[in-house]
Amino acid sequence: MTTPSDPLPPLDPSDWEAYRALAHRMLDDSLDYLRDVRTRPAWRPMPAEVRHALTDEPLPRTGVGDAQAYDDFVRLVRPFPNGNIHPRFWGWVMGTGTPQAAMADFLSSVMNPNVGGLEQSPVLVERQVVRWCAQLMGFPEGSGGILLSGGTMANVMGLAVARQERAGYDVRAEGHGGAHPRLVVYASTEVHGWLKKACELLGLGNTAFRRVPVRDDFSVDPAAMAAMIAEDRAAGLRPCCIIGTAGTVQTGATDDLDALADLATREGCWFHVDGAFGAMAALAPSLQPQLRGMGRADSLAFDLHKWGYLPFDIAVLLTREDAALVRTFSMQAAYLASETRGLMAQTGIFFADRGIELTRSFKALKAWMQFRAVGTDLLGAHIARNVAQARHLEALVRAEPTLELLAPVPLNIVNFRYAAAGRDDAARDALNRAILIELQERGIAAPSGTTIRGRFAIRVAITNHRSGDDDFAALVAAVVRLGRELSTD
Repeated sequence: MTTPSDPLPPLDPSDWEAYRALAHRMLDDSLDYLRDVRTRPAWRPMPAEVRHALTDEPLPRTGVGDAQAYDDFVRLVRPFPNGNIHPRFWGWVMGTGTPQAAMADFLSSVMNPNVGGLEQSPVLVERQVVRWCAQLMGFPEGSGGILLSGGTMANVMGLAVARQERAGYDVRAEGHGGAHPRLVVYASTEVHGWLKKACELLGLGNTAFRRVPVRDDFSVDPAAMAAMIAEDRAAGLRPCCIIGTAGTVQTGATDDLDALADLATREGCWFHVDGAFGAMAALAPSLQPQLRGMGRADSLAFDLHKWGYLPFDIAVLLTREDAALVRTFSMQAAYLASETRGLMAQTGIFFADRGIELTRSFKALKAWMQFRAVGTDLLGAHIARNVAQARHLEALVRAEPTLELLAPVPLNIVNFRYAAAGRDDAARDALNRAILIELQERGIAAPSGTTIRGRFAIRVAITNHRSGDDDFAALVAAVVRLGRELSTD
């Protein structure tokens, strides 16, 4: 049995100078890894022996030492990421990260604060980042906000606020059911899958999610939404929340946010905007007209680890009224009682009262450092360039007779396919799936796939500050080459 006086090896280094040398090696290797990213494949499959080593290793009851653990990381882990830092990664919607923000994550881990509250600088840094984000998105001074793990969490929490604020009774105290009308929410058929999950998680039920049809440009039809709201009121239901999307995940379409804000005002509904990636277009003056009405939202969710180019994970939930967050999430506990002085003296904001988590990492530092290091104007210029690159890729697709554009390109997402003349749609779908897999497995590029109006599309979502025009020309050439190659197999 261990006693307090028994000697134990420290968890800190016993030889700080030796560890400093190893840490310098880690840093140098990491900077080389970022600098040389273009020399590697966009993605590479994981060999069976690596998969086995990473999944079947016995529990290490005795350590191998810092140097060996790092060597194993270099050999087994680092070579096999999903590839989103690569210039030709355009799958799903993932940001690339930056060296500045990577170092900020290191600095944050060294400090290792819990940013739930307390009298400490990291709380003020997060408060500042939230205030800056509110300014960028056109929210008024004094708006509330909190940093979270991702767009899904930010959107789920936004809907939780909407439920508390527009249910017409205290949902926190009473729960759902009883004599109260059933709550319903409205969004387009193109909304991200977070909403179905949120309705189920929050007890609204999947059938409380009214799926509103879209127009030819994939934006929601406000007239159809208004008609559905009227029908639900007549049926004794309570419309609670209208959800608009700034940049749909499939095509990059943005709803008419002004029209939805008007509708929400008329109907007494909460207006929430899912701006997971599209909201960041607000940083580019040339793109701001597409987001007209976003600043009228009651709440807005968006990621900084997508089009903000930060490393995972960091997202933002803004609310027009800070007190709405507090009414939805605050708690009282004797062990968290504030004082006028000391560590429990509050700095004016207790983030644990504005969200689900009490234990919170110092996510804000990477945003604070990147905003200050490069400025939001430069970030906006890169965002505008990504949109210009999408238009460039659209032009390349239109100019190639063997390719077919499958959706409009309003923002930064291009959906296209190899046309494969003489084949039916099922055969074309199979061929384009094969092309996509070959692009990925050969390390040429890493787009993703989706289905647009029943047809499989190669989907290119450009939130990559490392991509150049030549990369898109190489993608088009590779798709054409693979299409011909696979068509003859």
